Amino acid sequence: MNRRRTNNFTYVSSCVKYMIFLLNFIFWLFGGLLIGIGLYAFLDKWTLTGSIKLETVYDVVLNISLVMVITGAVVFHVSFAGCVGALRENTCLLKYYSLCLLIFFLLEMAIAIMAFVFPHTMQSMLEESFTDKIIHTYREDADLQNFIDFAQKEFRCCGLSNEGYMDWSKNEYFNCSSPSVEKCGVPYSCCINATSISSGLINIMCGYGVQTLPVAEASKKVWTSGCIEIVRSWAERNLYFIAGIALCIALSQLFVIYLSKALEGQIDLQKSRWQT
Repeated sequence: MNRRRTNNFTYVSSCVKYMIFLLNFIFWLFGGLLIGIGLYAFLDKWTLTGSIKLETVYDVVLNISLVMVITGAVVFHVSFAGCVGALRENTCLLKYYSLCLLIFFLLEMAIAIMAFVFPHTMQSMLEESFTDKIIHTYREDADLQNFIDFAQKEFRCCGLSNEGYMDWSKNEYFNCSSPSVEKCGVPYSCCINATSISSGLINIMCGYGVQTLPVAEASKKVWTSGCIEIVRSWAERNLYFIAGIALCIALSQLFVIYLSKALEGQIDLQKSRWQT
C-alpha cells in the first residue's frame, strides 16, 4: 500500500495546472473572436472599396479591423501556448508563455510610466504622429470615421491637436479651398447640439462654415478643443481610478506568470523524481 501511494504521488498541482488552462482557454476563445470579427470587417471593407491602402505603418495602425486581427492573433497564439503547455505539462511551452507575458508586462509598464510621468511629452508625440494621418483618412475608412465620431461625441472634442476644430482644415473635404459643400466645416460629431429636439434626427450640416468663425463664436456651435488634450485632462482627473485598474491588470499578469513558473518547477521536480 505504501509503495502504491508513493508511485501515485505527483509534485504537479492539479489546481495550478487547470487554473492556468482555464484562464488561457478563455483568452484563447477571446482571441479567436477578435480574429473572426476583424476578418469579417476587413473583408467587408475590401468588398465595398475594392482595395485597402496598407503602404505604411500608419495605414496598419489606423486600420481598426486589421488591428483587431493582429491583436486577436497575438492573444490566440500566446494563450494557446499556455493552454497546451499546462495541459500537456510541457515546460518549453510554459517558458515561452511566461516570457511573452513578461514582455507584455514590461511594455505596458513603459507606456504607463511615459503617460504618467511625461504626459505632455506623450501628448505632443501623439499629436505629431497621428493628427495629420487620422484627419486625412477620415472619409477613406468607414470604421475609423465611426470611431472618430464616437470619440468626438463622447469626449466633447473636435479634432486631435491643440488646434482643435481647425484641424479639420487639413481634410480635403473640410478645407476652405475645397469645392465640397462641407468646405470650412467640421464633422457633425463636433456639434454641441447635433440632434434636432423636434424631429430627433441628426443635422449633419450643423458644423458647416465654423472654420470661418473666431473661437468665441465657434464655441457656441461646436466643441473647439482637441481630443488628445481633452482625454489627457480626463485621465488626470481620474488618475487614481485609472491607476487602480492598471495596478489590478499588472498584478493579474504577475500572478499568472507566478503560476506558470510554479508549474514549471513542479514539472521539473516530477521529472527528476522519475529519473531517480
